[in-house]
Amino acid sequence: MAWAPDSLPAESPVPAEAGARVRLPEVRSRLAEYAAMPPLQMLRRLESGPRGLSEAEAQARLARHGDNAIAGAPSPHWGTRLLRTLTNPFVVILLALGGVSAVLGDFGAVAVIAVMVLVSCLLQVRQEQRFDRVAATLRAMVITTATALRRAGADAPPVSREIPIDQFVPGDVVCLASGDMVPADVRLLRSTGLAVDQAVLTGESLPVGKEAGHDGDAPPATGTPAGDLGTFDCPWLCFMGSTVTSGSGTAVVVATGASTYFGAMNAHMPPRRAETAFDRGVKGVSWALISFMLVCVPLVFAVNAMAHGIGLEAFLFAVSVAVGLTPEMLPVMVTTALARGARVSARHGVIIKRLPAIHNLGAMDVLCTDKTGTLTQDEVEVDCHLDPYGDPDLDVLRWAAVNSTWAAEGDGAVLVNELDEALLARAEQLDLPLDGIGGVDVIPLDFTRRRVSVVIRANGRLGTETIITKGAVEQVLDCCTRLRAGGRDLPLTPAERSRVRDLADRQAADGVRLLAVAIADRPAQVRGYRVADERDLTFIGFVGFRDHARESAPAAVAALAARGVDVKILTGDHPLVAARICRDAGIDPGHMVVGSDLAPLGDAELAGLADRTTVFARVDPDQKARIVGALRTAGHTVGYLGDGVNDASALRDADVGITVESAVGIARESADVVLLRSDLLTLAHAITEGRRTFDNILKYLKITMSSNVGNVLSMLAASVLLPFLPMLPLQILVQNLCFDLSQLPLASDHVDPRALRRPRTFDTGGLARFVLFLGPINTLADLAAFAILWHVTGGHPTTTGQALFHTGWFVENLLTQAAAVHLLRTRRPPSWRNHAALPVFLGTAAILAIAATLPLSPLAAVLRMKALPWVCLPLLVLVLAGYVIVISVAKARWYRTASGGPRET
Repeated sequence: MAWAPDSLPAESPVPAEAGARVRLPEVRSRLAEYAAMPPLQMLRRLESGPRGLSEAEAQARLARHGDNAIAGAPSPHWGTRLLRTLTNPFVVILLALGGVSAVLGDFGAVAVIAVMVLVSCLLQVRQEQRFDRVAATLRAMVITTATALRRAGADAPPVSREIPIDQFVPGDVVCLASGDMVPADVRLLRSTGLAVDQAVLTGESLPVGKEAGHDGDAPPATGTPAGDLGTFDCPWLCFMGSTVTSGSGTAVVVATGASTYFGAMNAHMPPRRAETAFDRGVKGVSWALISFMLVCVPLVFAVNAMAHGIGLEAFLFAVSVAVGLTPEMLPVMVTTALARGARVSARHGVIIKRLPAIHNLGAMDVLCTDKTGTLTQDEVEVDCHLDPYGDPDLDVLRWAAVNSTWAAEGDGAVLVNELDEALLARAEQLDLPLDGIGGVDVIPLDFTRRRVSVVIRANGRLGTETIITKGAVEQVLDCCTRLRAGGRDLPLTPAERSRVRDLADRQAADGVRLLAVAIADRPAQVRGYRVADERDLTFIGFVGFRDHARESAPAAVAALAARGVDVKILTGDHPLVAARICRDAGIDPGHMVVGSDLAPLGDAELAGLADRTTVFARVDPDQKARIVGALRTAGHTVGYLGDGVNDASALRDADVGITVESAVGIARESADVVLLRSDLLTLAHAITEGRRTFDNILKYLKITMSSNVGNVLSMLAASVLLPFLPMLPLQILVQNLCFDLSQLPLASDHVDPRALRRPRTFDTGGLARFVLFLGPINTLADLAAFAILWHVTGGHPTTTGQALFHTGWFVENLLTQAAAVHLLRTRRPPSWRNHAALPVFLGTAAILAIAATLPLSPLAAVLRMKALPWVCLPLLVLVLAGYVIVISVAKARWYRTASGGPRET
């Protein structure tokens, strides 16, 4: 229903220019103004027309208004990042402890704490900036586009072009179809059966109908109050952030970027992404470490005070212990490991859009997917065209191809899928006559009706129009009262319906996906056609399609199973088609469940059913999302792989949403991970990388916490056994700084293959059991060192003797912690086949060099250290050898007795 002329007088455009901050009341007022105008006046106001903008004018407007992006998207300045790192709980603790040290007059400790804070914060900022650059590069590989009408010159004809969403400008004419994201705030010019999902803006669970109306000189008379014209209730406005779920339309852009409703909302109240399993895990571990520190430090101070009295040194010692127990490098380690995982995944064709998705991929134990394009080749071909009795009939193919032609090319085109493309290709191959036909109207596909109808008028048949309906067998048969065979129309009796369904089931069991085709002649009518007109049709037969299973599908499914990932199929297809594809792909379909069976089930019942069911067929988008939610409720970490508009809700609700590069825009925007190749083997590699990344983070936690537990116990024992402090506060701080820096290379370490076999995620309880079992072994080594050093110093707490004791424990502690890095990094003992990566060896070499040279360097006087007598060195090496033997035996026993499961530490 076109209406406006091609050339229009101009008035000054009013959208805000680049950099202008727009408030919600201003946006509502402007949208209400556009909504109240007749379309012709609105286009004049925007200096546009129904043929769209010229390329030159579009570029000029882009320069004036800026990119169509939400304000606040640019990366923060490094100074802002640095200030943000200072709010990290571990950094806050260090700053507080530094303040205490300053009050107590220990300025050496203040200097070391300042260095620790500065190093931690600068490394964190550097890693964040590096990842932002990597992420920007990766996002550039997955660009979301929309269709605009653009002209090469002022007098050139308009051409439909896919352009990036951030390149849209006010006055652009945009073509909307099912699966598209609305690229900006737009005013509809024409529409056919249009419905949009506004959930991101309003929270509504159901799509909202939109219409342009029929009057070219005034807004549609729908009874919408004037005050609501600038809100989501206005039926002829669509908003950035919404998604077309069905139908089609043409619209003009009235606002972009920060001037849109979504942009103003974002500036007023920025959206916050829901907390992920990874976020909860890191937060849980962090607060567990802080709680451990808050318990241990007062305990160390109390024991030390009882043994030696409350004095300045006791306070300083307790403060130093607190600093030593603070894993200030944990944020740096996590960011470094995740950023590295994202870079490695990109090299394998997997684009990580959000850092936590790396962990969630590794933790995933259930993958839900539609079979199309992942288990199958996504190369659909027409297999058959049958009349209602199963005999080949070219006439059925011709009518189906006419439906596809006008669904794609008619006024108000709908989304063309691979089935339409296959039909048109086969019709062209057989040279079927499709000309001499004019399109009248389209009743678009939606996921409730599961059919699409077109209305055509053949040349020479004045006053008569033909409706052609194509779709799912049951949904098309519901509209039919007759069937046609051998040129005769017969009543579609219950017996005939049953026979037709049996024929469809036999084809489906052979893996053929069927669409039913029905037609009916209608008197020509002035009004547009509606869903109610899909009635009293004549069923003329089926068109069947095959999409063969990928040759790699069985291997890919086996690879996922070997990694502990259970594949579940959630499809809208016939259950027998799904079963055949599953068997070809090496999946046992088991007892299949259809969507109609889910309605009466409560959440708990659905969770149990989803846990034991492999294939769900005939499910709609809401049911897919509900199944995903039920599996998460049952304790699974769920991934969802989909590429269509009907997958968007499930992609958002999953722990990790996964799509492919060729997916529709809303699927790419909803997903956390984008596969550049539609192959489950690619996903299997990404899962492995996720587990490798998580294992390296877990190594840091296990080694750090084990050392901390051992050191706290050693300090408690020393406070009781020794008449002086076992190590000076400043020495503790320097030792902690050296050890933390030496562990950062663990982010790029090799991983034990056994750690990659099963899904894993954070388990604070399992981690605590591990460190409580192995941590005390550090204490045994320290006590042995205490005995040796007490003997070497002659048992006299002189100043020189105490300095030798402090130096000896400093060196022994660095040696055992360096050994712990290699002994605890995997469950297997170190060997030529199970060795650390080169960066880890370099970190170990650095800490050993510090242990050997620091007591001999000029800094020794500052740290109040003394060079150890040569007799100490072989004795300390003996302690180290004993530690290596005992920790190796204990670790082996731990892994033999630890309970198996996905959360085993």
